[in-house]
Amino acid sequence: MSDTEPRYPIEWEADVVLRDGSTAHLRPIEPTDADALQRFHMAQSEQSTYLRFFAPMERLSARDLERFTTVDHHDRVALVVVRRVVDGEEIVGVGRFDRVARDEAEVAFNIADAAQGRGVGSVLLEHLATAAREVGVRRFTADVLPQNGRMIAVFREAGYAVTQHLDDGVVQVSVDLDPTERSREVMADREHRAEARSMQAVLGARSVLVVGPPGPCLQAYAAERVAASLRAAETRHLVVTVTQASDLDVLDEPVELAVVSLAPEIAVDVVPHLENLGVRALVLLSGGYAEAGAQGLALQRDLLRAAHGAGMRVVGPASYGLFVRREDGDLNASLSEELPPAGRVGFFCQSSPMAVTLLATVARRRLGVSSFLSAGNRAGVSGNDLMQYWQDDENTDVVCLYLESIGNPRKFSRIARRLSRVKPVVVVTAGRSGHVVPAGHAVRTTRAPRRTLDEMLRQSGVIRADNTHHLVDIAQLLEHQPLPTGRRVGILASSPALAALVAEAVSSAGLEVAEVSRSLAEDADDETVTAAVDAVYAEGTCDAVVVVHVPTLRPRTGRVASAVARAAARTGRTSVVSMLGLHGLDPELTATSAGVERIVPAYSTPEDAVAALGAVVRYVRWRAQDQGVSVSPPGLRPAAARAVVESALAGPEPVALDERDTHAVLDAYGIDLWETVNVSTVDEAVRAADELGYPVALKHTAESLRHRSDLGAVRLDIQDADELREDFAAMLGAFTDVVPAVAPAPFEIQRMAGKGVACVIRSAEDQLFGPVVSFGLAGDAVDLLADVASGVPPLTDVDVATIVRSVRAAPRLFGYRGAPVSDVAALEDLVARVSVMADDLPELRSLELYPVVVAERGATVLSARLTVAPAHRADTLRRALPA
Repeated sequence: MSDTEPRYPIEWEADVVLRDGSTAHLRPIEPTDADALQRFHMAQSEQSTYLRFFAPMERLSARDLERFTTVDHHDRVALVVVRRVVDGEEIVGVGRFDRVARDEAEVAFNIADAAQGRGVGSVLLEHLATAAREVGVRRFTADVLPQNGRMIAVFREAGYAVTQHLDDGVVQVSVDLDPTERSREVMADREHRAEARSMQAVLGARSVLVVGPPGPCLQAYAAERVAASLRAAETRHLVVTVTQASDLDVLDEPVELAVVSLAPEIAVDVVPHLENLGVRALVLLSGGYAEAGAQGLALQRDLLRAAHGAGMRVVGPASYGLFVRREDGDLNASLSEELPPAGRVGFFCQSSPMAVTLLATVARRRLGVSSFLSAGNRAGVSGNDLMQYWQDDENTDVVCLYLESIGNPRKFSRIARRLSRVKPVVVVTAGRSGHVVPAGHAVRTTRAPRRTLDEMLRQSGVIRADNTHHLVDIAQLLEHQPLPTGRRVGILASSPALAALVAEAVSSAGLEVAEVSRSLAEDADDETVTAAVDAVYAEGTCDAVVVVHVPTLRPRTGRVASAVARAAARTGRTSVVSMLGLHGLDPELTATSAGVERIVPAYSTPEDAVAALGAVVRYVRWRAQDQGVSVSPPGLRPAAARAVVESALAGPEPVALDERDTHAVLDAYGIDLWETVNVSTVDEAVRAADELGYPVALKHTAESLRHRSDLGAVRLDIQDADELREDFAAMLGAFTDVVPAVAPAPFEIQRMAGKGVACVIRSAEDQLFGPVVSFGLAGDAVDLLADVASGVPPLTDVDVATIVRSVRAAPRLFGYRGAPVSDVAALEDLVARVSVMADDLPELRSLELYPVVVAERGATVLSARLTVAPAHRADTLRRALPA
């Protein structure tokens, strides 16, 4: 690239899912697109051409072609949506803007007639708006003919602030590009519908093509295993052995799903031939891609580009396959020879070994499954896609995910939070922190605290399981028992010792032991068993029941199990049992009442039973509580803050904002930073104090001495000039060795704040999680004990309140030991403003408000440090598949 040639913004490229669930590729236009653009233009109807150019235009002139395809990606930007064709790419949509003022650009779209109604225009608007914000454009304008209802609808339905008026027969539209709550909702809803439909092409396939190599090898064996599974399920399928991609040309029967077990080099070449057969989704069983090194990664990218350009979703590589239990015939395109029973639990995992372990555990428990998918290295389809699908799937009531990595935590949190409100989501992660990156998985590095993942999952309402067994423990309870109505637990045990053990487990799980709890001797007769069971299940006695029956002298009979099953079915009381010899979902614990069959799940140990029950009770409480509304404090001016940040960024390196810019950014978000005056001599200190007004604080500015009142580096409540001179001299003498390092202004003067609780609020932009906002009480609680609560924006008012109250030192804010009650509302408002700022400004690399003094009235920010850097956020306000 020459020095004068504009840089091609490769980061604007994206694979996208359209409204009908098909995929396409979106990228900046290039001069080499001139011929494709001419073909696109000439294929348009006369009406479409007139609506775009306000005049008939059979062909684009050479001058127009050059103008439309040669752009600078800053003042003149154009994006195209393309699909694969036999000899290259075909343009199906063009969106462009031309800057007409510093922060304003004129926008235009042209969508292929054949692609109308598939959401190409809305996708282009999302990506153009994101690109525009990156280059400083904040408003789009457009002239639209009144009869061009589709284009007017694209603007109106996007959720942005839109104004329009008719002038001389033309509708003039103005679109404010600052994201709104409505625009975020629209994007999330469109994303949900498109991705759910795309997964329908994967899981709803009625015809399957299995492609494998000849000869005895693992890839051939995998292909044959899938073919055998399809035969057993009586699914319409074809099996083809290929040595080269052209071997598929003998086929002419359309197929919806392809399962491929080939070497990467051949698999990439196979994609165009699969497109000719109408394939909508591709499952890659074989490996050898990103996990094999740079060459494999390049092949993986080539395959994804080819498949997405051809409208296909990709499952894998290194997938174990997928299966769906259906009344009209199962789809089993997996390596599993036997399927679990049909049921209403959806399972997602990644690697094949974990799939084997998970399915074996499910089978041992006799747990019913609605659908299952192994994403392998999840280069394409991920757990986010499955959650989108399961939200609308009438055959799935419970969602379970084993995640070895999370590629886009912000998107995961957004989708899981919406899904958890209607269906329980149970998650196991590899490790507790999300820092694990298996070979072949595309995961950004993270420096977020290890507890950030815990906070994100809690915020999303998902049920966190410790391991595979715990996952299935919870799933079998959710699927076969009603949700508990409270936290009171009745206990029925076969000995007082067991009853005490269970009671301790119940209390440790945050539940309450009900007074109705009973012990039942192992030699109790039928009448005694019935009386004890009826007493525990009596109306109003408890919200859930734990039954533990472990005979020590005689073999266990089915009397207790049968009585408990009948009582649980009759009362609808949530029940779990731990009985010798029973595990999972056993016919012995099955009963029917009023035509409804219930199975009481059995667990290996009482602790396992209580742990599952406790997890479900916590989920029910989360689901029942007010989820709050997204925080939106008044008086925000994000455009003003963004202008300051953009002006400060001169290159790729992080920049610490100076005092003036720090004040400006905080002021744009309604945060008042108290004035601080840097001084180097005692006379300057006295003059500054006279201007600010006594009492004042004197602070050392050396990094190692910030906030160190314990070392004498902070002197508070200085009442007059004499005291200030004395403290200045003492501090200067004590830290003589430090002063040269921070010259010429080693001290600062600040007006004293009122008495209150000192807190610290921070935000950091993490490559993986995006913005992470944290809160704690200043001092040893944060510095030594890491007593910090975090949240991943966007936050609700409930999230903010939870963050403030989650730290262990929080009682100090609420009148601990007779101290005044702090203005927590003002503190929460401040945390909310920081969270919105962090969400709005991906360039905000770090922020620290320290200390924030929370008094009986008001919260005062005494010091602030902000660092900005070029934005590299993974989850932006545009729809895109994993890169």
